[in-house]
Amino acid sequence: MHLTKEVRQQVVDKYGKSKNDSGSTEVQIALFTHQISYITQHLGDHPKDHSSRAGLIKLVGKRRRLLDYLHRSSVERYRKILTELDIRK
Repeated sequence: MHLTKEVRQQVVDKYGKSKNDSGSTEVQIALFTHQISYITQHLGDHPKDHSSRAGLIKLVGKRRRLLDYLHRSSVERYRKILTELDIRK
């Protein structure tokens, strides 16, 4: 996965509640979104990489479950993260 320390820290700073907040739902969704976009670009260059495609499907499922949880717990935060990350429902 192409998720360096610097990129991870930028995502945590932007979406987290504090500097060390890497476990909140919004941060996890943002990190998954970053990984999904990277793997999608990779699959554009390497269309026969089926193991990466399987990993992508698992990540999309994890992000979907987190989004469903966020929708149940706080609709405002759910809508905000969808617009910020440009995720279509």
